[in-house]
Amino acid sequence: MDRPFLDLAPCGPLKGRIRVPGDKSVTHRGLMLLALAEGEGRLLYPLKAGDTLSTARVLRALGAEVLEEGPHFLVRGRGLRLKEPEDVLDCGNAGTLMRLLLGLLAGQEGLFAVLTGDASLRRRPMGRVVEPLRAMGARVEGREGGKRAPLAVRGGPLKGIRYTLPVPSAQVKSALLLAGLFAEGETEVEEPTPTRDHTERLFRHFGLPLEVEGRKVRTWRTGPFPAKDLVVPGDFSSAAFFLVAALLVPGSEVVVEGVGLNPTRTGLLTVLKAMGADLEWRVLEGEAGEPVGWVRARYSPLQGVSVDPGLIPLMVDEVPVLAAAAAWAEGETHIPGLSELRVKESDRVAAIAQNLRALGVEVEEGPDWLRIQGGGVRGGEVEPFHDHRIAMAFAVAGLPVGVRVWEPDWAEISYPGFFRDLLRLCAAS
Repeated sequence: MDRPFLDLAPCGPLKGRIRVPGDKSVTHRGLMLLALAEGEGRLLYPLKAGDTLSTARVLRALGAEVLEEGPHFLVRGRGLRLKEPEDVLDCGNAGTLMRLLLGLLAGQEGLFAVLTGDASLRRRPMGRVVEPLRAMGARVEGREGGKRAPLAVRGGPLKGIRYTLPVPSAQVKSALLLAGLFAEGETEVEEPTPTRDHTERLFRHFGLPLEVEGRKVRTWRTGPFPAKDLVVPGDFSSAAFFLVAALLVPGSEVVVEGVGLNPTRTGLLTVLKAMGADLEWRVLEGEAGEPVGWVRARYSPLQGVSVDPGLIPLMVDEVPVLAAAAAWAEGETHIPGLSELRVKESDRVAAIAQNLRALGVEVEEGPDWLRIQGGGVRGGEVEPFHDHRIAMAFAVAGLPVGVRVWEPDWAEISYPGFFRDLLRLCAAS
C-alpha cells in the first residue's frame, strides 16, 4: 500500500499571529478531575485530538458524561465513584491517560478494569507507576509482571506512602497523587528535580487537599467536591514548533498568543535564548492557576550550546524541535539527560538521530545524550516513527530548504491542522 507523504517546499519568511490548540496535559487532567467531581463543569478550549479524545472515550466508559459543546467539553461527574466498564478500556496512543488512569482506578473499591492501547503504548514502561501503586495496596497485573500493558486493575483500599521518584516523571507523580485522594493517611511524592506541575495547580483549582514543600508534594483522602469550569491555555509544546520555525527561516516574525507559560514547561525558551534566539514573552493572565501570555520569535542566527541537564524535565517534549534548531546552529550542541526519550511514543533519541542524518547533519548518539554538529541541513525525507512530535519537529527542521514528511497525519495526535497552520504562516509573507 502506498504510504502518504507531504512535500513541503522551501518556506519564505513566516509572518503572523497564531493560537495553538489547548494544552494536552491540562486537558487530560481536567477531564479526569471533572469526571470525579459532583455536578457539571465545562472544559473550555481543550485540545480535541487523538490522545485527549481517548481520555473522553474512556471516561464515558467509566460512567461520566462527556459531551461536546462546540469547541468545549461539558462533563457531568460521578462524585468520586466511577462505574465498572463493560469492556476493555482502550487508551489509544496516550501514555498520560494510561498512567494517570492506573492511579485513578486503584482506589475505586470493587471496580475491575483492563487497560490496553496501540502497539506503541503497549511497549511503553508501566512498571514505574505500578510498583509504587502496589506499595499503596493497589492490585494491578499485566504483561512482564505489570511492566507492560494490557494491565488489569481491581480497585480496593489504599494506604498513603512516602515515595521518592527514581527519575523525574510528572505522570508518575500525578498517578500517585490521584490515588492518594482515595488512600488512608498521607501520600507524599518527592521529586529529584522539578517536573510539570499541572496536577498540583488543578488540585488547587478544585479545592482538593494539597501541600507543597520544596520538592515534596502531599495529598490525602478527599470528600466529594463540586465541579468548576476550567479554561485550558494553549499548549506550549505545540507553540514551540512555530517559534523554532520562525528562528530558522530568514525574515520571519511570529507571535503565538494565548499560550501557557507555566515555568515547569518553558525550559526550551531558556535554551533558545542561550543559543542567541530573538525571543520575547509576557504573562498576561492566569486561568486555573496556569500562567498564560504571548511569545514572539524573530529569525536569529543560532549558536550551539551545551544544555543544562536540569532543564530537560522542563522541556522533555520539546527536545525534538530543539534538535531541529541545533541542526541549523553554528557549532556543536550537546543535549544530555535523555533517557526518558527512549520510552516515549517512539525511541525519540534514535528517531532524532536517524532523521538528522537523513537531512545531512552530523550527529552522535549515546545512551542518554545527543551531540549535534550544526550548520544547516540539506533537503531530504524524514520519518515520524509513529510519533507526532517527530513528524512536526522534522517538518520544521527541513522548512528552510524543503522536505518530504512521510505519514504526516501522525501530527493529528496532538495538533489537528498543524500543517495547515504552518503553511498559512509561510503563505502570509
